[in-house]
Amino acid sequence: MVALRDKALRELAADPGLTVLRLLCDRRDELSSARAQALNRLHQLFTELIPGGAPVKKSAAQYRRLLATVRPRDPAGKTRRRMAAEELDDIDRLDAKLKAMKAELKAAVLASGSHLMDIHGIGPAGAARILADVGDVARFPNRAHFASWTGTAPIDASSGQHTHHRLSRAGNRRINHVLYMAGIVQLRNDTPGRAYYRRRVAEGKTSMEAMRCLRRRLSDVACRQLAADAQQQAGPGGTPGRLYCPARPAFSRSPALRTSHFPDPHPRRYPHRRQSGHARGPHRRHPPPASRRRQRGTPHRALAHFR
Repeated sequence: MVALRDKALRELAADPGLTVLRLLCDRRDELSSARAQALNRLHQLFTELIPGGAPVKKSAAQYRRLLATVRPRDPAGKTRRRMAAEELDDIDRLDAKLKAMKAELKAAVLASGSHLMDIHGIGPAGAARILADVGDVARFPNRAHFASWTGTAPIDASSGQHTHHRLSRAGNRRINHVLYMAGIVQLRNDTPGRAYYRRRVAEGKTSMEAMRCLRRRLSDVACRQLAADAQQQAGPGGTPGRLYCPARPAFSRSPALRTSHFPDPHPRRYPHRRQSGHARGPHRRHPPPASRRRQRGTPHRALAHFR
């Protein structure tokens, strides 16, 4: 009944474009997981084929050249070599599928009118994941709400005179991973993100704390870009686009909920005392029963033996 009477509520509608992005992202994650599992199995086989084991974090081409040098003569070794060759073939097929999926994701992101890939460190897969999970950016009143949803807003863990913030493990962990990888890419290159990271380290923060600050900064950048894309899609006449809702702007100074939904930031230690002379209303103290009353002038029974 409230939804029918409140005209300010946004109407939810399924977006075919976002559905396609979500399906492609999920498929890409499945292919990436399958490739990682195949690499782990391949490395296990190489540890049994080569005395002393094989180096880790090698590409499929490096593993193939390494396999060409292995010539086992026992039946178990030959079986392991054949299985390693099959794993390499599976990895090559998965790499081809991932390459095609990346091109499809890039085309879908560009078709949506988003400029998230302009942010250094966010590729087609990351931009598609952000668009698919965020949907309508207007549902976030400000960038602080967006950071809380992505899990990049730190949690205050201060005690006494020590100011400390710890990592938040809440929020959307997939978007958090996208922002983390974007931060790693920015640290490897000469970018404003690396300069910001070094300034935080120079201020006395640890490397992990500086990385959390960088992730929060990237969250604000992504939120700002989403809002700009939504405003651009709205058009000059104010017609709402796919990611914009004029009934509730992306950055509103008023809270989304009623003020009674938010706790008092400065709670009082003791409640207000009622002033004398005012009626207590329904909480007025009831008089004692007649059996416990004593008449005026009657001494208390505890003092009766002194008479």
